[in-house]
Amino acid sequence: MPLHKRSNEETAEHVAACLQLAILLEINAPKPGNVHRNANFHKTNYEHFLASTVAAAPSFKIAAMQGIKVAERKINLSNVGIGRIIKDAIERINTWQHGGNTLLGTVILLSPIAVAAGKTLKENNNAFDLQKIRKNIKAVTTATKPEDAVALYEAISTAKPGGLNKAPRFDVTKASSKQEILETHTTLFDVFKISARYDSVSNEWTNNYSIVFDTGFPFLKKELTKNSINNAVVHTFLKILAETPDTLIARKVGWKKANKISDQARQILQLGGLKTQKGRNVLATFDKKLRDSENKLNPGTTADLITATLALHVLSGYRP
Repeated sequence: MPLHKRSNEETAEHVAACLQLAILLEINAPKPGNVHRNANFHKTNYEHFLASTVAAAPSFKIAAMQGIKVAERKINLSNVGIGRIIKDAIERINTWQHGGNTLLGTVILLSPIAVAAGKTLKENNNAFDLQKIRKNIKAVTTATKPEDAVALYEAISTAKPGGLNKAPRFDVTKASSKQEILETHTTLFDVFKISARYDSVSNEWTNNYSIVFDTGFPFLKKELTKNSINNAVVHTFLKILAETPDTLIARKVGWKKANKISDQARQILQLGGLKTQKGRNVLATFDKKLRDSENKLNPGTTADLITATLALHVLSGYRP
């Protein structure tokens, strides 16, 4: 069906399908230290991620539809309800699998992309425009309310992610934080500004997805011209990890260790990565090292950033 003849419903379904495919492509690629088709964690496996991807799709469709409504001037950006969208997605994921937290960071990153994609496609006659989507992502993330922050905290309580340390303010582990957020009129964007210095997902929200757009997207685009999708994803994963220490690792074992892991990712790329035998050998050793029994060295935040990068590529028309 020609793009310009899509109904609003079909456009929202298209956005949701694109984001689903992005998650599946990320899960499938053999990224070091992460779950993929040939590697599981003790309590979380590949099938848990597959189930989570299916469960998240309805929320992405709702998010895209909200973006369409904004474009049609039926609702304001502040009334999109991005926090509720994230919360509903995590609750649905939790009912579809028993592997614990699988996609919290991914859902937090992809939900604004879904809203922005719906808005952009409606405004742009269903044509993809990278810069307009980025502009609309910024509009979505900066228009949040305190209620969005409270909904996010409830999503985190449901997902129970690892690596949560005490925050200087609005600590997600404190029962009083939600009430304090409402009383002080603190928006979700404000909360992410506080956590941006120790969490890359928060940093992306408050810095207009700088890693995804400025590093991940152009690097993956170039890699896809000369590699299979799996190899391109692994190399982009290493590129992002080399330039941005994984904040999940940093919260668990400290920045010194996280920086060392980034140095090793950079070395693997310099050796040719999956394109050379030496690169493959060092990558295999690196992967084994990251798979400690307690998952303290899992570069999970980097995986979230890769998924968001893939989402933009699939929205732009990439098909495997």
